[in-house]
Amino acid sequence: MSGKLSIIALESAYRIGRRVDEILSEWRAGEHFLASAECPRFSSGEGKCVINDSVRDRDVFIIVDVCNPSVTYRMFGEISRMSPDDHYQDLKRVIAACNGRAHRITVIMPFLYEGRQHRKTLRESLDCAVMLRELENMGVHSILTFDAHDSRIQNVVPLMAVENISPALQFTQALLTEYEDLILDGEHLMFIAPDEGATDRIVFLATLFGVNIGMFYKRRDYTRIVDGTNPVVAHDFCGISVSGMDVIVVDDMIASGGSILDTTRQLKEMGAKRVFIFSTFGLFTSGLAKFDKAYEEGAFDRIFTTDLIYQTPELREKKWYFSVGMERYIAAIIDAANKGETLQDLTKPADRITQMISLYKKGVTGDGSL
Repeated sequence: MSGKLSIIALESAYRIGRRVDEILSEWRAGEHFLASAECPRFSSGEGKCVINDSVRDRDVFIIVDVCNPSVTYRMFGEISRMSPDDHYQDLKRVIAACNGRAHRITVIMPFLYEGRQHRKTLRESLDCAVMLRELENMGVHSILTFDAHDSRIQNVVPLMAVENISPALQFTQALLTEYEDLILDGEHLMFIAPDEGATDRIVFLATLFGVNIGMFYKRRDYTRIVDGTNPVVAHDFCGISVSGMDVIVVDDMIASGGSILDTTRQLKEMGAKRVFIFSTFGLFTSGLAKFDKAYEEGAFDRIFTTDLIYQTPELREKKWYFSVGMERYIAAIIDAANKGETLQDLTKPADRITQMISLYKKGVTGDGSL
Protein backbone atom coordinates (compact mmCIF):
# COMPACT_ATOMS: atom_id res chain seq x y z
CA MET A 1 0.00 0.00 0.00
CA SER A 2 1.03 3.62 -0.47
CA GLY A 3 0.28 4.35 3.18
CA LYS A 4 -2.36 3.87 5.82
CA LEU A 5 -5.67 5.18 4.54
CA SER A 6 -7.51 8.21 5.93
CA ILE A 7 -10.62 9.84 4.49
CA ILE A 8 -11.57 13.40 5.37
CA ALA A 9 -15.06 14.39 4.27
CA LEU A 10 -15.88 18.07 4.54
CA GLU A 11 -19.34 18.90 5.85
CA SER A 12 -20.48 19.48 2.26
CA ALA A 13 -19.71 15.85 1.37
CA TYR A 14 -20.06 14.11 4.72
CA ARG A 15 -22.92 11.88 3.52
CA ILE A 16 -20.77 10.51 0.71
CA GLY A 17 -17.73 10.20 2.97
CA ARG A 18 -19.61 8.26 5.63
CA ARG A 19 -21.10 5.87 3.08
CA VAL A 20 -17.73 5.33 1.37
CA ASP A 21 -16.19 4.56 4.76
CA GLU A 22 -18.92 1.99 5.47
CA ILE A 23 -18.30 0.28 2.14
CA LEU A 24 -14.53 0.18 2.62
CA SER A 25 -15.07 -1.19 6.12
CA GLU A 26 -17.03 -4.09 4.61
CA TRP A 27 -14.18 -4.77 2.20
CA ARG A 28 -11.38 -4.40 4.74
CA ALA A 29 -12.33 -6.53 7.72
CA GLY A 30 -14.30 -3.91 9.62
CA GLU A 31 -11.63 -1.21 9.77
CA HIS A 32 -12.86 2.39 9.52
CA PHE A 33 -10.99 5.23 7.82
CA LEU A 34 -13.07 8.38 8.27
CA ALA A 35 -10.94 10.93 10.12
CA SER A 36 -12.52 13.57 12.34
CA ALA A 37 -12.11 17.10 10.97
CA GLU A 38 -14.10 20.31 11.25
CA CYS A 39 -14.02 23.85 9.89
CA PRO A 40 -15.48 26.13 12.58
CA ARG A 41 -16.21 29.81 11.95
CA PHE A 42 -15.66 32.87 14.05
CA SER A 43 -18.55 35.32 14.39
CA SER A 44 -16.88 37.53 11.79
CA GLY A 45 -17.13 34.75 9.21
CA GLU A 46 -13.44 33.85 9.31
CA GLY A 47 -12.67 30.17 9.54
CA LYS A 48 -10.07 27.53 10.25
CA CYS A 49 -9.70 23.75 10.07
CA VAL A 50 -9.06 21.41 12.97
CA ILE A 51 -8.13 17.78 12.27
CA ASN A 52 -8.73 15.72 15.38
CA ASP A 53 -7.01 12.51 14.20
CA SER A 54 -3.43 11.94 13.14
CA VAL A 55 -2.69 12.01 9.40
CA ARG A 56 1.06 11.50 9.73
CA ASP A 57 2.39 9.29 6.90
CA ARG A 58 -1.17 8.52 5.82
CA ASP A 59 -2.68 8.33 2.36
CA VAL A 60 -5.31 11.07 2.76
CA PHE A 61 -8.36 11.40 0.51
CA ILE A 62 -10.29 14.65 0.99
CA ILE A 63 -13.86 14.74 -0.35
CA VAL A 64 -15.59 18.08 -1.00
CA ASP A 65 -18.85 19.08 -2.70
CA VAL A 66 -18.40 22.69 -3.81
CA CYS A 67 -22.01 22.82 -5.03
CA ASN A 68 -23.71 22.11 -1.71
CA PRO A 69 -25.93 25.10 -0.81
CA SER A 70 -27.42 23.43 2.27
CA VAL A 71 -24.37 24.12 4.48
CA THR A 72 -24.62 27.39 6.39
CA TYR A 73 -22.65 29.41 8.92
CA ARG A 74 -23.36 32.42 11.10
CA MET A 75 -21.65 35.73 10.28
CA PHE A 76 -22.39 38.95 12.18
CA GLY A 77 -25.46 37.26 13.63
CA GLU A 78 -26.91 36.35 10.22
CA ILE A 79 -27.15 32.94 8.59
CA SER A 80 -25.12 32.70 5.37
CA ARG A 81 -25.14 29.89 2.84
CA MET A 82 -21.84 28.36 1.83
CA SER A 83 -20.95 29.32 -1.73
CA PRO A 84 -18.55 27.35 -3.98
CA ASP A 85 -15.88 29.85 -2.95
CA ASP A 86 -16.51 29.09 0.74
CA HIS A 87 -16.30 25.34 0.17
CA TYR A 88 -13.06 25.73 -1.76
CA GLN A 89 -11.53 27.83 1.01
CA ASP A 90 -12.43 25.13 3.52
CA LEU A 91 -10.74 22.55 1.29
CA LYS A 92 -7.54 24.60 1.38
CA ARG A 93 -7.84 24.88 5.15
CA VAL A 94 -7.99 21.07 5.45
CA ILE A 95 -4.92 20.69 3.24
CA ALA A 96 -3.08 23.31 5.28
CA ALA A 97 -4.07 21.59 8.53
CA CYS A 98 -2.32 18.42 7.33
CA ASN A 99 0.86 20.50 7.77
CA GLY A 100 2.83 18.53 5.22
CA ARG A 101 2.71 15.42 7.40
CA ALA A 102 0.50 13.28 5.20
CA HIS A 103 2.23 10.73 2.98
CA ARG A 104 0.03 11.73 0.03
CA ILE A 105 -3.05 13.93 -0.45
CA THR A 106 -5.71 13.20 -3.04
CA VAL A 107 -8.63 15.59 -3.50
CA ILE A 108 -11.94 14.11 -4.62
CA MET A 109 -13.91 17.02 -6.05
CA PRO A 110 -16.82 15.55 -8.06
CA PHE A 111 -17.90 18.94 -9.47
CA LEU A 112 -14.70 20.69 -10.55
CA TYR A 113 -14.60 24.08 -8.85
CA GLU A 114 -15.10 26.89 -11.41
CA GLY A 115 -14.97 24.27 -14.16
CA ARG A 116 -17.38 26.31 -16.30
CA GLN A 117 -14.85 29.16 -16.35
CA HIS A 118 -12.30 27.07 -18.23
CA ARG A 119 -11.20 29.48 -20.97
CA LYS A 120 -10.85 33.17 -21.67
CA THR A 121 -12.88 35.02 -24.26
CA LEU A 122 -12.53 38.56 -22.87
CA ARG A 123 -10.35 40.27 -20.28
CA GLU A 124 -11.45 37.94 -17.51
CA SER A 125 -10.20 35.57 -14.84
CA LEU A 126 -9.43 31.91 -15.45
CA ASP A 127 -10.60 30.60 -12.09
CA CYS A 128 -10.40 26.84 -12.61
CA ALA A 129 -6.80 27.07 -13.77
CA VAL A 130 -5.89 29.20 -10.75
CA MET A 131 -7.50 26.62 -8.46
CA LEU A 132 -5.54 23.73 -9.98
CA ARG A 133 -2.25 25.62 -9.68
CA GLU A 134 -3.02 26.50 -6.05
CA LEU A 135 -3.67 22.89 -5.10
CA GLU A 136 -0.52 21.79 -6.90
CA ASN A 137 1.53 24.37 -4.98
CA MET A 138 -0.04 23.19 -1.71
CA GLY A 139 1.34 19.70 -2.28
CA VAL A 140 -1.75 17.88 -3.53
CA HIS A 141 -0.67 14.70 -5.31
CA SER A 142 -3.75 14.16 -7.46
CA ILE A 143 -7.32 15.29 -8.09
CA LEU A 144 -10.25 13.03 -8.90
CA THR A 145 -13.16 14.76 -10.60
CA PHE A 146 -16.15 13.63 -12.62
CA ASP A 147 -17.17 14.70 -16.11
CA ALA A 148 -15.30 18.01 -16.15
CA HIS A 149 -16.96 20.67 -18.28
CA ASP A 150 -13.83 20.73 -20.45
CA SER A 151 -11.27 18.02 -19.71
CA ARG A 152 -8.50 20.04 -21.38
CA ILE A 153 -8.30 22.20 -18.25
CA GLN A 154 -6.06 19.50 -16.73
CA ASN A 155 -3.29 20.62 -19.10
CA VAL A 156 -2.76 23.56 -16.72
CA VAL A 157 -0.98 21.18 -14.30
CA PRO A 158 0.83 18.62 -16.49
CA LEU A 159 2.90 17.32 -13.56
CA MET A 160 -0.05 16.71 -11.22
CA ALA A 161 -2.41 13.80 -11.79
CA VAL A 162 -5.93 14.93 -12.67
CA GLU A 163 -8.30 12.00 -13.18
CA ASN A 164 -11.44 13.02 -15.06
CA ILE A 165 -13.90 10.15 -14.56
CA SER A 166 -17.02 9.44 -16.59
CA PRO A 167 -20.13 7.99 -14.88
CA ALA A 168 -21.22 6.43 -18.20
CA LEU A 169 -21.15 2.93 -16.72
CA GLN A 170 -23.47 3.85 -13.86
CA PHE A 171 -25.86 5.70 -16.18
CA THR A 172 -25.99 2.70 -18.50
CA GLN A 173 -26.66 0.32 -15.65
CA ALA A 174 -29.41 2.56 -14.23
CA LEU A 175 -31.18 2.90 -17.59
CA LEU A 176 -30.99 -0.78 -18.52
CA THR A 177 -32.12 -1.86 -15.06
CA GLU A 178 -35.03 0.59 -14.91
CA TYR A 179 -36.31 0.02 -18.46
CA GLU A 180 -36.54 -3.53 -19.80
CA ASP A 181 -38.27 -2.67 -23.09
CA LEU A 182 -35.50 -0.74 -24.83
CA ILE A 183 -34.35 -1.90 -28.26
CA LEU A 184 -30.64 -1.18 -28.52
CA ASP A 185 -30.09 -0.65 -32.23
CA GLY A 186 -29.79 2.23 -34.69
CA GLU A 187 -33.44 2.08 -35.71
CA HIS A 188 -34.86 2.50 -32.21
CA LEU A 189 -32.31 4.41 -30.09
CA MET A 190 -30.28 7.58 -30.54
CA PHE A 191 -27.97 9.72 -28.39
CA ILE A 192 -28.36 13.50 -28.53
CA ALA A 193 -25.96 16.29 -27.57
CA PRO A 194 -27.77 19.43 -26.38
CA ASP A 195 -24.85 21.51 -27.67
CA GLU A 196 -21.53 21.06 -29.44
CA GLY A 197 -19.67 20.81 -26.11
CA ALA A 198 -21.34 17.49 -25.28
CA THR A 199 -20.38 15.76 -28.54
CA ASP A 200 -17.55 13.69 -27.06
CA ARG A 201 -19.88 12.23 -24.44
CA ILE A 202 -22.49 11.02 -26.93
CA VAL A 203 -19.91 9.74 -29.43
CA PHE A 204 -18.44 7.53 -26.68
CA LEU A 205 -21.79 6.08 -25.66
CA ALA A 206 -23.23 5.80 -29.17
CA THR A 207 -20.14 3.88 -30.31
CA LEU A 208 -20.58 1.33 -27.53
CA PHE A 209 -24.34 1.03 -28.12
CA GLY A 210 -23.89 0.90 -31.91
CA VAL A 211 -26.44 3.67 -32.59
CA ASN A 212 -26.55 7.07 -34.28
CA ILE A 213 -26.05 10.53 -32.79
CA GLY A 214 -27.65 13.93 -33.20
CA MET A 215 -26.70 17.38 -31.97
CA PHE A 216 -28.32 20.70 -31.18
CA TYR A 217 -26.41 23.80 -32.16
CA LYS A 218 -26.83 26.78 -29.86
CA ARG A 219 -27.34 29.81 -32.09
CA ARG A 220 -26.23 32.81 -30.06
CA ASP A 221 -26.54 36.56 -30.37
CA TYR A 222 -22.89 37.64 -30.47
CA THR A 223 -23.82 41.32 -30.51
CA ARG A 224 -24.88 41.23 -26.83
CA ILE A 225 -23.56 39.94 -23.51
CA VAL A 226 -26.05 39.01 -20.78
CA ASP A 227 -24.81 37.72 -17.40
CA GLY A 228 -21.33 37.29 -18.80
CA THR A 229 -22.24 35.34 -21.94
CA ASN A 230 -23.85 35.70 -25.34
CA PRO A 231 -27.56 34.79 -25.05
CA VAL A 232 -28.91 31.74 -26.90
CA VAL A 233 -31.33 32.68 -29.66
CA ALA A 234 -32.37 29.18 -30.74
CA HIS A 235 -31.41 25.49 -30.65
CA ASP A 236 -31.02 24.08 -34.16
CA PHE A 237 -31.01 20.29 -34.59
CA CYS A 238 -28.46 18.43 -36.73
CA GLY A 239 -29.12 14.74 -37.37
CA ILE A 240 -31.41 12.13 -38.84
CA SER A 241 -35.12 11.81 -38.02
CA VAL A 242 -35.91 10.89 -34.41
CA SER A 243 -39.52 9.99 -35.18
CA GLY A 244 -40.59 6.91 -33.23
CA MET A 245 -37.23 6.55 -31.51
CA ASP A 246 -36.13 6.55 -27.89
CA VAL A 247 -33.56 9.31 -27.48
CA ILE A 248 -31.07 9.98 -24.69
CA VAL A 249 -29.86 13.54 -24.16
CA VAL A 250 -26.44 13.59 -22.48
CA ASP A 251 -24.79 16.56 -20.77
CA ASP A 252 -22.47 17.27 -17.86
CA MET A 253 -24.90 19.39 -15.84
CA ILE A 254 -28.39 20.80 -15.52
CA ALA A 255 -28.24 24.33 -14.15
CA SER A 256 -31.45 26.34 -14.58
CA GLY A 257 -32.67 23.77 -17.10
CA GLY A 258 -33.86 26.18 -19.76
CA SER A 259 -31.67 24.80 -22.55
CA ILE A 260 -32.17 21.13 -21.78
CA LEU A 261 -35.96 21.48 -21.62
CA ASP A 262 -35.99 23.44 -24.87
CA THR A 263 -34.16 20.57 -26.60
CA THR A 264 -36.43 17.88 -25.12
CA ARG A 265 -39.54 19.78 -26.22
CA GLN A 266 -38.16 20.02 -29.76
CA LEU A 267 -37.36 16.30 -29.77
CA LYS A 268 -40.91 15.45 -28.74
CA GLU A 269 -42.26 17.78 -31.41
CA MET A 270 -40.08 15.95 -33.95
CA GLY A 271 -41.78 12.69 -32.98
CA ALA A 272 -39.41 11.13 -30.46
CA LYS A 273 -41.07 8.24 -28.62
CA ARG A 274 -39.38 8.71 -25.24
CA VAL A 275 -36.81 11.26 -24.11
CA PHE A 276 -34.36 10.40 -21.34
CA ILE A 277 -31.79 12.78 -19.88
CA PHE A 278 -28.36 11.78 -18.54
CA SER A 279 -26.75 14.61 -16.58
CA THR A 280 -23.84 14.01 -14.22
CA PHE A 281 -24.74 16.98 -12.03
CA GLY A 282 -28.31 18.09 -11.35
CA LEU A 283 -27.97 21.60 -9.95
CA PHE A 284 -31.56 22.75 -10.65
CA THR A 285 -30.55 26.30 -9.76
CA SER A 286 -33.97 27.77 -10.63
CA GLY A 287 -36.01 25.22 -8.74
CA LEU A 288 -38.06 22.23 -9.83
CA ALA A 289 -41.35 23.82 -10.88
CA LYS A 290 -40.42 24.13 -14.56
CA PHE A 291 -39.41 20.46 -14.63
CA ASP A 292 -42.70 19.43 -13.05
CA LYS A 293 -44.55 21.40 -15.71
CA ALA A 294 -42.44 20.04 -18.56
CA TYR A 295 -42.94 16.47 -17.33
CA GLU A 296 -46.71 16.95 -17.10
CA GLU A 297 -46.65 18.32 -20.66
CA GLY A 298 -44.76 15.21 -21.81
CA ALA A 299 -41.54 17.06 -22.72
CA PHE A 300 -39.38 14.28 -21.22
CA ASP A 301 -39.78 10.89 -19.57
CA ARG A 302 -36.98 10.59 -16.99
CA ILE A 303 -33.98 12.52 -15.72
CA PHE A 304 -30.98 10.58 -14.45
CA THR A 305 -28.32 12.42 -12.43
CA THR A 306 -25.67 11.16 -10.04
CA ASP A 307 -25.68 11.70 -6.29
CA LEU A 308 -22.16 13.15 -6.43
CA ILE A 309 -23.49 16.53 -5.32
CA TYR A 310 -26.16 17.58 -2.85
CA GLN A 311 -29.73 16.59 -3.71
CA THR A 312 -32.71 18.08 -1.94
CA PRO A 313 -35.24 15.67 -0.38
CA GLU A 314 -37.86 17.25 -2.65
CA LEU A 315 -35.86 16.32 -5.75
CA ARG A 316 -35.38 12.72 -4.65
CA GLU A 317 -39.14 12.29 -4.33
CA LYS A 318 -39.97 13.43 -7.87
CA LYS A 319 -41.41 10.62 -9.99
CA TRP A 320 -39.53 11.93 -13.03
CA TYR A 321 -36.17 11.75 -11.26
CA PHE A 322 -33.70 8.88 -10.85
CA SER A 323 -30.67 9.23 -8.56
CA VAL A 324 -27.66 7.24 -9.75
CA GLY A 325 -25.64 6.11 -6.73
CA MET A 326 -21.87 6.58 -6.94
CA GLU A 327 -20.61 5.73 -3.44
CA ARG A 328 -19.46 2.19 -4.27
CA TYR A 329 -17.66 3.51 -7.33
CA ILE A 330 -15.81 6.12 -5.28
CA ALA A 331 -14.97 3.50 -2.67
CA ALA A 332 -13.55 1.21 -5.36
CA ILE A 333 -11.42 4.05 -6.75
CA ILE A 334 -10.06 4.94 -3.29
CA ASP A 335 -9.39 1.27 -2.53
CA ALA A 336 -7.46 0.75 -5.77
CA ALA A 337 -5.51 4.01 -5.50
CA ASN A 338 -4.54 3.34 -1.89
CA LYS A 339 -3.27 -0.14 -2.82
CA GLY A 340 -1.27 1.26 -5.72
CA GLU A 341 -3.36 -0.59 -8.29
CA THR A 342 -4.23 0.73 -11.73
CA LEU A 343 -7.41 2.76 -12.08
CA GLN A 344 -7.69 2.04 -15.79
CA ASP A 345 -10.43 -0.60 -15.49
CA LEU A 346 -12.48 1.65 -13.20
CA THR A 347 -12.11 4.98 -14.97
CA LYS A 348 -12.25 3.66 -18.56
CA PRO A 349 -15.34 1.42 -18.45
CA ALA A 350 -15.84 0.77 -22.17
CA ASP A 351 -15.43 -3.00 -21.88
CA ARG A 352 -17.84 -3.25 -18.95
CA ILE A 353 -20.47 -1.15 -20.74
CA THR A 354 -20.15 -3.34 -23.84
CA GLN A 355 -20.59 -6.45 -21.69
CA MET A 356 -23.64 -4.94 -19.98
CA ILE A 357 -25.25 -4.12 -23.33
CA SER A 358 -24.59 -7.64 -24.58
CA LEU A 359 -26.21 -9.15 -21.48
CA TYR A 360 -29.21 -6.83 -21.81
CA LYS A 361 -29.79 -7.94 -25.39
CA LYS A 362 -29.82 -11.52 -24.11
CA GLY A 363 -32.42 -10.62 -21.50
CA VAL A 364 -30.05 -10.38 -18.52
CA THR A 365 -30.17 -7.19 -16.41
CA GLY A 366 -28.78 -6.00 -13.06
CA ASP A 367 -25.27 -7.49 -13.21
CA GLY A 368 -24.12 -5.75 -10.01
CA SER A 369 -21.69 -3.38 -11.68
CA LEU A 370 -20.23 -0.54 -9.62
